[in-house]
Amino acid sequence: MSQTMSRSRCHVATDHASRYLQQLCKHWAHKFEVSFDPQQGRILMTEDREVTMTATPTALEISLSAPAEALTHLQDVVDSHIIRFAFREELAFDWQPA
Repeated sequence: MSQTMSRSRCHVATDHASRYLQQLCKHWAHKFEVSFDPQQGRILMTEDREVTMTATPTALEISLSAPAEALTHLQDVVDSHIIRFAFREELAFDWQPA
């Protein structure tokens, strides 16, 4: 029985996108398959859960792929980690279906 995969994306306005991308990748590197540089990051959590990020000078672009029933939870996990890294600023996460 195959699961229905869902995707969502989010644009987070911040001048510190590269920093947050790298922090999240380093944070999860001990637990998941991670690859990143200052502009791009990919976290493969399981064979069916993936986070990809792109840092621009003004925003962090985040895309998620997960089974439909796990997508909202994954969004919350990513949000909460980035919010912890960004304790000096208020970030807005506006997740949209991709």
